[in-house]
Amino acid sequence: MYKLVKPLLFSLDPENAHHTVSGGLQRFCRLWGGKRLLKSMYAYEHPKLEREVFGLKFKNPVGLAAGFDKNAAYVEEMAALGFGFIEIGTVTPRPQPGNNRPRLFRLVADDALINRMGFNNQGAGVAAERLRHLKNKGDILIGGNIGKNKTTPNEDAVSDYIACFDLLFDVVDYFVVNVSSPNTPGLRDLQEKEPLKHLLNTLQARNRKGDISRPILLKIAPDLTDSQLDDIVEIVQETGIAGVIATNTTLSREGLRSDGRLAGEAGGLSGKPLRKRATEVIRYLAQKSGNAFPIIGVGGIHSPEDALEKLEAGASLIQLYTGFIYEGPALIKRICKKIAHG
Repeated sequence: MYKLVKPLLFSLDPENAHHTVSGGLQRFCRLWGGKRLLKSMYAYEHPKLEREVFGLKFKNPVGLAAGFDKNAAYVEEMAALGFGFIEIGTVTPRPQPGNNRPRLFRLVADDALINRMGFNNQGAGVAAERLRHLKNKGDILIGGNIGKNKTTPNEDAVSDYIACFDLLFDVVDYFVVNVSSPNTPGLRDLQEKEPLKHLLNTLQARNRKGDISRPILLKIAPDLTDSQLDDIVEIVQETGIAGVIATNTTLSREGLRSDGRLAGEAGGLSGKPLRKRATEVIRYLAQKSGNAFPIIGVGGIHSPEDALEKLEAGASLIQLYTGFIYEGPALIKRICKKIAHG
């Protein structure tokens, strides 16, 4: 079915296509039997798919990466397609419009996307309220990907992350600290060792205050050097956070086949060109740390074989975004079947 509608969708502006598909899916799921029909078509369950990672039980290891459902508007719909967990965001404390359009570009010759969305979202409070009213919250594992507002200077960034953390604490199952998006000026400076340790230690201290704590993960860029990755291993172990998501989008344009104008658009690149580097980062972190912490692998997963590559490199779970756009929802089921049966 997706192969039939994909040419039509790809004829639209990418951001318009996203809203058309998401809105249509939401309306379909509101029909009687709509969600049940989607689950029968796309969801796949098997005992071999179940995972327990950082204290949470996942029905399958295939998640939706942050960026698709920024405002927690489509959680139940995405779960009906068979995802084992949904990561919402990136959210910021205050709503912000993001960068000017156009800000999302398809590189069809490369099975890739470039985005410079700029953390466009309705604010952490709106996302929290939506999550609070989910009908089947107990059946869906949800991650909250948090960031800072564009207008917040880096020296005050910790307060933005704390604000998001507090707003989402009761309605998500884990947190992801996003300091690796290339589309908020200066954000990646927070990946430097000392600012990052301060941010994570502050969140961890807040996390330990009550009777309940949430797993906190760090999302890192694929463009880090080996010495910077060594720092990441050290920081994860020193701060005691639950794990790492590897990786975010890349600034590299190496090896692209798309025309120079399109490939030269500013923003983060995702999709097939990122597959090799993301796997290299996963493998490096796993080997360097002696598999001391879980890794969620994301970047260039367009087939079951790509998913297995990430898992074999050391990932405990994986996430899809660009591959989901190019291959359609059937990719989730194909990956799950491959993991369960080889």
